[in-house]
Amino acid sequence: MTRTREKERNGVNGINGVNGKVPYTEESTAADALYFRISEPSVKTAPLCCSSRLMLSFMAFLGCVNLYALRVNLSVAIVCMVADTGDAHANNTAASDVDTDVCVSQPSSNGDDTMNGEFYWDKQTQGIILGAFFWGYLWTQIAGGWLADHYGGKYVLGFSMLASAIATLLMPLGTRLHWMVLVGLRVVVGLGSGVVFPTLASMFSHWAPPLERTKLIAFAYAGAQVGNVITMPLSGLLCKYGFDHGWGSIFYLFGTLGVIWFIGWMWLVYDTPSLHPRISELERNYIESSLKGQIRKTTDKSKKIPWLTFLTSLPVWAIIVAHTCADWGTYTLLTNIPTFMKEILKLDITKNGLFSAIPYVGYWLCTNIAGFSADYIRKHNLLSTTAVRKSYQFFGTYFFYGKNNCNIIIGDSRLFN
Repeated sequence: MTRTREKERNGVNGINGVNGKVPYTEESTAADALYFRISEPSVKTAPLCCSSRLMLSFMAFLGCVNLYALRVNLSVAIVCMVADTGDAHANNTAASDVDTDVCVSQPSSNGDDTMNGEFYWDKQTQGIILGAFFWGYLWTQIAGGWLADHYGGKYVLGFSMLASAIATLLMPLGTRLHWMVLVGLRVVVGLGSGVVFPTLASMFSHWAPPLERTKLIAFAYAGAQVGNVITMPLSGLLCKYGFDHGWGSIFYLFGTLGVIWFIGWMWLVYDTPSLHPRISELERNYIESSLKGQIRKTTDKSKKIPWLTFLTSLPVWAIIVAHTCADWGTYTLLTNIPTFMKEILKLDITKNGLFSAIPYVGYWLCTNIAGFSADYIRKHNLLSTTAVRKSYQFFGTYFFYGKNNCNIIIGDSRLFN
């Protein structure tokens, strides 16, 4: 026999009974729960268009464009900075005395003989210069997130990118003083760039409602590949037609754009919705309500980072190994493809920049397609979240190395000659 009892509820006559009292039975529990879940007051959704959170995503997008412009500009610039006979001159030896097993630059077969760099750097020196960025980039990855949580992402990211932009502006002068000065400036660019993604992750945790998080973050991070696509062809054109021997104009242009971005970032972006002076009350309430209970207060000093747990976690190490393997190939290609295009495929500098950018058009497309398809698969319960992430990581890495093999085949076939 079903037990009944009276339950006090705030209701409307005719729906919940007179004076808000209705008979309550165990059978009615599910229906009542559904009723209250639907009828409880909720915060109105603020439109995304022209919103402050969309402005953050847009400025972060431009920041990622700027980040990769400052990162990859040297990869193209070094092609027109170094003389074609760099190996022989740098070692003070005649061309006939150079080891035949070492790859030495040959004149281009495309008639681009009007350009020749002003620096005689051997391959080892060029490798040190190109790799210097990552010496700085490595050390600010973890520090960036911690600094953003404690001091605010707006200032940490803004001033870090400003430092990178100023270092880029100084590169023409520094390079002519000594190549080690260029190395030091590239380390500074790396230090400033390393905080970007950890800082953005911290900022979006305060700004992106759960149901909009994927699109806001994906749009922002897509700027990285757009930066590659824009920077490489433009750098190639500047090498040939720019001022200050061509290559100098590359650093002046992208350094200046970095300073301009910094000004816009400091004016338009704030750490949290509660600090933004121009955000609407509707949007602020919507964001804060949707993130209620998800944001940890950074003023809580009692919570310590569980480093030992991290270091002994197999999933953490699996992610580290997978990310290291993927980035090893990604950054090798990103850093060296313009030199490969020059010395192996013999492309002139303008074609070099264009063809060097093509892989990143596909990179950008695949990033967005993968993001939307992964969300679709998870939303419709076709695969678990873990299965989606593992399979996408595996096939993404496998496809990448297959792509590298295609590059080798293309290079050997001399299709561009």
